[in-house]
Amino acid sequence: MKYISTRGQADALNFDEALLAGLARDGGLYLPEKWPEFSAEEIRDMAGKPYTEIVFRVVKPFIDGVIPDKDLKEIIEDSYAGFRHTAIAPLKQINGRIWVMELFHGPTLAFKDFALQMLGRLFDYILKKRGERITIVGATSGDTGSAAIEACRDRDQIDIYILHPHGRVSEVQRRQMTTVTSHNVTNIALEGTFDDCQDHVKAMFNDQNFRDTVNLSAVNSINWARIMSQIAYYFAAGVALGAPDRPIGFSVPTGNFGNVFAAYAAGRMGLPVSQLVVGSNRNDILTRFFETGSMTMNPVEPSLSPSMDIQVSSNFERLLFDLLDRDGSAVEAALNAFREGGNFDLEPERHQRVLRLFDAYRLDDEQTLSMISDYYVKTGELFDPHSVIAVAAAEAKIRDDVPAMVCMATAHPAKFPDAVCKASGVTPELPEHMADLFDREEKYTVMDNDLTKLKDLVLSRRRNS
Repeated sequence: MKYISTRGQADALNFDEALLAGLARDGGLYLPEKWPEFSAEEIRDMAGKPYTEIVFRVVKPFIDGVIPDKDLKEIIEDSYAGFRHTAIAPLKQINGRIWVMELFHGPTLAFKDFALQMLGRLFDYILKKRGERITIVGATSGDTGSAAIEACRDRDQIDIYILHPHGRVSEVQRRQMTTVTSHNVTNIALEGTFDDCQDHVKAMFNDQNFRDTVNLSAVNSINWARIMSQIAYYFAAGVALGAPDRPIGFSVPTGNFGNVFAAYAAGRMGLPVSQLVVGSNRNDILTRFFETGSMTMNPVEPSLSPSMDIQVSSNFERLLFDLLDRDGSAVEAALNAFREGGNFDLEPERHQRVLRLFDAYRLDDEQTLSMISDYYVKTGELFDPHSVIAVAAAEAKIRDDVPAMVCMATAHPAKFPDAVCKASGVTPELPEHMADLFDREEKYTVMDNDLTKLKDLVLSRRRNS
């Protein structure tokens, strides 16, 4: 399996090379050269299998012999051994056709654990094999940071720097990052938005001299291995609800587009995905795009669902690559126009093509609070302000021919206690392993929105191989 860049100018890489590279040298994102496809019988045979077995079957074609099967199985088993639910990703039925998949039973209570627990172990395996070390610089809108830190803390061959927008994540999200005091972890609160954090990470990757000097790598969903690991839970949900013998839909609360792109990838691999619903908050650039075919940037507004406070969704580039018939130069031209002018338009025929699969829905803060309250009264379930958007979007947009729609519950309600309590009157409690979170000492650096200062900090703390 070779990996190619969405911009079309970078060399094709093997899995281990793409894993360590993160962002391609032409500024694009890596994708498999061709999608592996499972037959109906192969999908049917996943039913009833343990979650870790489904992960192994889904990711094996992407790794393509770079890691022996025995070692890969051990990596996968170890990645999910610390999850607090025996099903790892349990399904719950909300009504006749709406289901919820709980993706928050990992160590940091968010769906990012599914990919990052595995990513940390993949890094460790490949780096030890090569005798190398890397510097990871990542941006987070709330959940990626803590999951990445948990996966990479105390690893001798990794130094990790996580940028979060100062004052724009929940207190629980911040403390999950800043109370980790491992020697290889640096937390940075940037005076800016998540998009500013993400732009600085990409700029570091695009500075080839800096990139090579610190041996830069990525944990954000710009890293293909993140998407690869997430594809598995869509297959797990699908086969549990009758795939491949009946179609399935997914509703995903969406910020950086990585999670919903993993659902799209599952469809390209043979899972009968008949509808994907993109849920947005007040920062609704994606909903507006699917409604109109025009992607137009607005200022980021803080909301009750901060992990979705994004206007530049990196992983949308991977979908655009397919929409533009895998023409890297066309992708680059569209994204340059977007960066320079704040918008680009998809041709009507291509827009209609994307609407065959995708729908979108938005909720503002008041609607989000109302839905948390309504679902608590109707079902007894407490949803966080991201997951509830997926459920509300599913109920609003599910098509008549979709027998089952799975909503991705991406975070534990205790990560956003203020919003959940305001809506429901109930303060969700942190699990036992985090009960003392507010008593732990914090360690982080507040920095100006200045790329040069960020680079200088990373260089000043660099350790040699």
